[in-house]
Amino acid sequence: MFSFFKENIWQLLLGINYALVVVLSILILLKNKNPVKTLSFLFILAILPFFGIFIYYFFGQDYRKHKIFEKKYILDNASLRKWRKKFALDREERADFRDDFGEGAFKIHNLLRHNEKALLTFENEVDILVNGEKKFEQLKLDLEHAVDHIHMEYFVFVDDGQGIEIIDILCKKAEEGVQVRLIYDDVGSTISSKSKKRMTKSGVRHHAFLPVLFSNSTSKINYRNHRKIVVIDGNIGYLGGINIEKKYNNDYPNIRYWRDTHLRIKGAAVGALQASFFLSWNFAAKEGIELEERHLPRSMAEPRNGVAVQIVSSGPDTDWENIMEAMFTAINTARERICITTPYLIPNSQILTALTTAARSGVAVSIIIPKKSDSWAAQYATDSYIEQLVRSGVRIFMYRKGFVHAKTMIIDDYLSSIGTANLDYRSFSLNFEINALIYNKGINREMCMIFEKDLLECEEVDYERWSKRGYPRKLQESFSRLWAPLL
Repeated sequence: MFSFFKENIWQLLLGINYALVVVLSILILLKNKNPVKTLSFLFILAILPFFGIFIYYFFGQDYRKHKIFEKKYILDNASLRKWRKKFALDREERADFRDDFGEGAFKIHNLLRHNEKALLTFENEVDILVNGEKKFEQLKLDLEHAVDHIHMEYFVFVDDGQGIEIIDILCKKAEEGVQVRLIYDDVGSTISSKSKKRMTKSGVRHHAFLPVLFSNSTSKINYRNHRKIVVIDGNIGYLGGINIEKKYNNDYPNIRYWRDTHLRIKGAAVGALQASFFLSWNFAAKEGIELEERHLPRSMAEPRNGVAVQIVSSGPDTDWENIMEAMFTAINTARERICITTPYLIPNSQILTALTTAARSGVAVSIIIPKKSDSWAAQYATDSYIEQLVRSGVRIFMYRKGFVHAKTMIIDDYLSSIGTANLDYRSFSLNFEINALIYNKGINREMCMIFEKDLLECEEVDYERWSKRGYPRKLQESFSRLWAPLL
């Protein structure tokens, strides 16, 4: 008997593998999920013995999603309603909003206004920060002047040169009596035990978001906190694409130039960022910290002179795919131009259809992507969409100077979006993301100038030349596209 097993070990293992594949395939089909994602998993299970089951075990299961987030969803909405009532976090809709900002803006606002996590405020000052060196210079200055509290939430926090600079300030301020709280994503971040002990000793309270322990992490690897938020004394807020790591700061001798965009806000919208941070903190720290009046903005611009900002968050704990739906509506309501910058162009069917339809209907659609991605799989998956987009009239520009990581969108002359969400499946459906929708013509003009400047470092994709790329390359792209819902 033993010799039989020894001689036929691989055949037996393959038999067990495909028996499991049949069972898993039936379970996947019964879930009635997105057909593209379903087919991707079935394909992987079928062609990759053993490894396919491994991939599904760590990335395909969502049976614990509702268990993890259902309670958070209920508690979050209850907290927001209470905070709104107590501090008037939301502002009543201005009667002249449609007249001042246009039908397109009103439609997007109307889509989101019933969402508990999409607050629209008018009394804001907004600064666009181009690249990490500008962000970190301003951020360190603001952190140094904190007197009451510092709240930070980051997908990537690495205690390298840049991270240590920030940790130095956080520890110093905590020792001075400032309340410092830090949330970092457990998959995206790398903070040494030495740095953690130092922060703890100084009084910096810090927690990992959804810690990953391989014994029970099969549902947690998918749901990462991709947000980058800073709130200082309730008056100053930051969000955008720039994480805490030296590669995001071109003042360091980086191997590759890093092009990114961040946002600094003063005013009422900081209250929305603060509320978002507190919901994440209560979940990560497993304690109920109450939002107090001192955590909210105290100095605001006049409504007539201020910038209208709507903070939109989404994630596996939200009822709708809020950021994706806002982008979808914005693209469909555009009349003249759409300018997008994204490091990963892996759109779902809704966004792909919206972009190609807009271009074919006469809207000028331009998209900047990296010429060379930081991920070969994302590179091939992105490239697989280019031919269809360009054939439809979308102009694709490849950024040559370095890696473009900005996540921005410009719609006509009324709307700009800056945030953490990429134009891909993961940002739309799996990750915790947050974007600022800015309804302001002055900010829109500034964003257009930045976009035009970036175009000088790009080369446009020529359809005739692109369509002639070899079949081996097309096969690689098509194979990677099958993985797109999993990337």
